[in-house]
Amino acid sequence: MPDGSQKTMKRRLGKAWLEPDGEGGYRKKRGRVKAGFLDEQAAIVAKDQLIREVEQDLVDDEEARARELNTAPTFRVLAGAYLDWLERVRDAKPSTLQDHGYLLAEPGTPYKRGKGTHPGHMMRTFGNKPADEIHTRDVNRFLDRIAAAGVSPRTVNKHRQLISAIYGYGCQEATYGLPRNPAQAADRRQEPEPARLEFYSPEEIEALARSLDEGRHRNADAPAVNDEEKLAQQAEDRQDAELVRVAAYAGLRRGELVALRWRHVDFAKRKIVVQRAVSANVDATSTKSRKAREVPLPDQASGALDRLSQRDDFIGPEDYVFVNRLGRRLDASALRRRVSRAREAAQLRELRFHDLRHTYGSLLVAGGIDLASVKAAMGHARLSTTERYLHARSATDLADKFTQALRGTESSANRDGVGSSVPAN
Repeated sequence: MPDGSQKTMKRRLGKAWLEPDGEGGYRKKRGRVKAGFLDEQAAIVAKDQLIREVEQDLVDDEEARARELNTAPTFRVLAGAYLDWLERVRDAKPSTLQDHGYLLAEPGTPYKRGKGTHPGHMMRTFGNKPADEIHTRDVNRFLDRIAAAGVSPRTVNKHRQLISAIYGYGCQEATYGLPRNPAQAADRRQEPEPARLEFYSPEEIEALARSLDEGRHRNADAPAVNDEEKLAQQAEDRQDAELVRVAAYAGLRRGELVALRWRHVDFAKRKIVVQRAVSANVDATSTKSRKAREVPLPDQASGALDRLSQRDDFIGPEDYVFVNRLGRRLDASALRRRVSRAREAAQLRELRFHDLRHTYGSLLVAGGIDLASVKAAMGHARLSTTERYLHARSATDLADKFTQALRGTESSANRDGVGSSVPAN
């Protein structure tokens, strides 16, 4: 319940696809599940959907009661309305909604993956409080408390930013007309300077690709059960190797790689059109920047894609470039784990999958490509993001260019008589 009270509620999901097992229990029926029945997986999905609907109904009910009484909503109701608006009106990315949902989770909510429960810091502190009774000093105390618990400065600032965004929504006249945003003047933590970006050399990229191609990431104690399975695994390993090359030589994000379809690859015009990405395991209708971009297709990436296009199936315009055995898109998390194991097997530096994208930007800048072109190819919203790759330029090469430029200035100054000695009269 939004107000913290307890209430037992029962809802029927549907008929279970089970039959008596003859021993007083039940077992799953054979065959395809008929309409109107639910197997275990369908029941889990239906349960999660029902929980979301009930929770939203409870929030809507409290919001309606608050408006009827002409009182400010609780922080919990305000946060729920903000998330709904963010998804429905602003079309926020699934990953953004997932991150916000994590910070706004109720105390004790089980994690979606693995064991453990959410600490629910924010809802534990502010959930039941009227939103207009929360002040800047309250926000500062909250931030101090989670910082003392060992939360990183960056995460503390994320809590502050989310509270500010929630109140930014609540202060609008069209929503709740709250008088102030208490997080706006709250203390911001000093975050450490970003670490220097690490990147692979072309030799290391190929070593990683070979490790995948050779299946060195696989468990040697669990070999293929037959020749057909072995061939299927070899095809998967070759594809992973080519995917790493495309990641490093075209700079696509992991979500963009697994969402890539063959119609986005234009060999004739030597480009990839990046239009979509997977966010929080959901196919999004746009990229992270919400803008489509054209990525030049260098020979290194083109060769990898050309080899993949020679396979026997799943090469139609609407097929994914990188697929599982059924032609469906790859699981981005499983892909990251495979690449990590292959990296360890190849005894390469401990870099992340995303560092393949950093490799792309760094190698381009080191090779003398101008920042504006790199920015466009990588889909950065701001040039300052692209400037992080300037570290890859050789100081020796820059010193030589600076020397040449200064020589030109010196010659020009001498021609104009600037700085020359003039005899005194």
